[in-house]
Amino acid sequence: MEDKAAPAKATYDMERLQRLLPHRYPFLMVDRIIDVDADNSAVGIKAVTVNEPHFLGHFPGRPVMPGVLLIEGIAQTAGAICSAIIGSRPDGSPPLVYFMSVDQAKFRRPVVPGDVVEYHVKKLRHRGGVWKFAGEARVDGQKVAEAVVTAMVVE
Repeated sequence: MEDKAAPAKATYDMERLQRLLPHRYPFLMVDRIIDVDADNSAVGIKAVTVNEPHFLGHFPGRPVMPGVLLIEGIAQTAGAICSAIIGSRPDGSPPLVYFMSVDQAKFRRPVVPGDVVEYHVKKLRHRGGVWKFAGEARVDGQKVAEAVVTAMVVE
């Protein structure tokens, strides 16, 4: 019996992410994506630093990453793997991804500078231009946030 190894999963570095997503600093919430399994699942990585602009006001003296940005990181990770499947628009720019809904969002503990967030996303459904993903944000293996996000991809 022949032993077949599982195919290697893809990794997207910052250069590839910028071809896949329209987001740029300061709103790009993912630094790289690993373990990409087509449009089925992936893990986005975000190194949280004190220099990020939202920490100036959230909160002075006790910086906490806003929960909505954790949800955005989940969505950007999912959007990048969808864009990789769809490909660029005719002008070479990435497809636009628009939020349709965020459901079952929960926040478990604060994310602070120095944390490395992993956005674990798994496709739940894809019909036409509408995609639905379950996502979890984790720090050191502990779930810090979760949500189900639905978005429309405009080619």
